[in-house]
Amino acid sequence: MSTPVKPAEAVRTAPVVAAGLLGGYITARESGIRPLGGVVLGAAGLYAGRTWLARRGVATTAVLGATYVLGFGLSHPLAKKIGAWPAVLGVTGVAAGAAALLSDAAYDEWSPAQPEA
Repeated sequence: MSTPVKPAEAVRTAPVVAAGLLGGYITARESGIRPLGGVVLGAAGLYAGRTWLARRGVATTAVLGATYVLGFGLSHPLAKKIGAWPAVLGVTGVAAGAAALLSDAAYDEWSPAQPEA
């Protein structure tokens, strides 16, 4: 028995990015095992990355991947200045927003109504 995986082009990546950053932080904090949080962060990043690559190519994947990883890295020094939760929420918002704009918006199911003749 196998678990079906959505085709890469069908995945909305902004929620995946948010789940990776928030879920990684919560997992590390609540379990006390930081590498376990890294597993959550890495799994979500790879899952989103496959969609970015399929949809937008190498350049956009590199930009969004760097935003994701830098967000994780910058949340640590930022947490010392503004607190852990504000830091994690801030970098999550930036990374998820970038994914929404650069990847998800181009593949949204919404389309404008046809003008009436």
